[in-house]
Amino acid sequence: MPQSIPTCAPRTLVDKIWTRHVVVQDGAEVLLYVDRAFIHEGASHAFDKLEEEGRSVARPRQVFAFTDHYVPTIGRDRGLSGIANADIRNMIVRLHANADKHGIRLFGIDDPHQGILHIVPPEQGITQPGLMICGADSHTATHGAFGCIAFGIGASEMMHVMATQAIWQRPQKSMRITIDGELGFGVAPKDVILAIVALIGVDGGTGHIIEYAGSTLRRMSMEGRMTICNMSIEAGARAGMVAPDETTFEYLHGRAYAPKASGWDAALAFWKTLPSDEGARYDREVALSAPEIAPMVTWGTNPAQGAPVTGVVPDPRDVADAIAAQEVASAIEYQGLAPGMALGDIRVDRVFIGSCTNSRIEDLRAAAEVAKLGKAVVSAWVVPGSQHVKRQAEQEGLDAVFRNSGFEWREPGCSLCTAINGDQLRPGERCASTSNRNFKGRQGPGGRTHLMSPAMAAAAALKGRLTDVRELLRRG
Repeated sequence: MPQSIPTCAPRTLVDKIWTRHVVVQDGAEVLLYVDRAFIHEGASHAFDKLEEEGRSVARPRQVFAFTDHYVPTIGRDRGLSGIANADIRNMIVRLHANADKHGIRLFGIDDPHQGILHIVPPEQGITQPGLMICGADSHTATHGAFGCIAFGIGASEMMHVMATQAIWQRPQKSMRITIDGELGFGVAPKDVILAIVALIGVDGGTGHIIEYAGSTLRRMSMEGRMTICNMSIEAGARAGMVAPDETTFEYLHGRAYAPKASGWDAALAFWKTLPSDEGARYDREVALSAPEIAPMVTWGTNPAQGAPVTGVVPDPRDVADAIAAQEVASAIEYQGLAPGMALGDIRVDRVFIGSCTNSRIEDLRAAAEVAKLGKAVVSAWVVPGSQHVKRQAEQEGLDAVFRNSGFEWREPGCSLCTAINGDQLRPGERCASTSNRNFKGRQGPGGRTHLMSPAMAAAAALKGRLTDVRELLRRG
């Protein structure tokens, strides 16, 4: 990657995919061919720019559109007329019109496969190993769980991709994060990535593409791998990846957009060549021991400000670096906490189980296992990531479990993760959330967010405070 590597030298997964997609190099930048582009309702600016320049979408069959960021999660039975906010309604209408005009496959508000743009493509087999994927959302890194390079881009870059099916990028350094061993009781993939971000920091992956490796990842389901890759961005990385293996192939086989018949055999043969070669060199290596990871929660206002739920709010006076100490103090003040306070004593007003990080069927199953142990004592929402997830959960009776335990069962969308569809916290409200960002005001102006796994969020709903889910599961 950044250094010159002889072609006969062992290569990383990143290098194998990157070099296959280079169209031309110009100084420090390379023009990369893009296999898939994912857009949502906010892509109107990109379409407007295409219109201004008299351009059309170069390869519409390789562009996919989704209604997720702005769609409401209640009142959907009334269709577009159920959207009270005219601006949001018009954004959805415009996406439908633009997709129709340019021949783009749209998973629209009334589509039986509607859902979040980082959940639907894997479900449909659109996401596949070896691809270069660009999405109009920073958490496009999610798709790297399938052994592809996937990253988010802005509106102007997306216009360029739609017009040319290519994008200019600077080469990234490579980082391998290896997690070995078995995860402990009550520990989920979300805890793994929160532990990683807490360890390396929000800028620990800056300038890198991360490859997650090790026995822990090899044992993990595709849904767990997607959760980990999803939050690579919270560690500052350009993208996150996991090498494709039999778990990947089994997940993809038979899905709507996956290769069929002889095409499957050819694809499989190629996919098996992608994992990093023995002896491949990385610019940075990080290792974690899975048994040492505990259920995690964030206490501050960035995803690295987290700790095991059994811990306490840190004291800024214990932080040697003056700037870091000020950041800790500012976060504690915003969150309305006190140094030394036990994390398990932090009370919450709301619970949100959803987002592109944690709204897949395995996430909902994990949350339901906890929810059935009691009744929610605070407002708690469950927002499936797609219509497919929603149907499957309902077939399994998970919706009934949630409803019987006092949780609200909603329609698919980004909802309280992005807080731009009308779902918001009120100023000062504190939320236990399965989303990916806990920045100031992320879930609504003045809102306070604590990130955690689905099971941990369900436990918080039953107790009204941050709770070590292991306590409930052992009793249950």
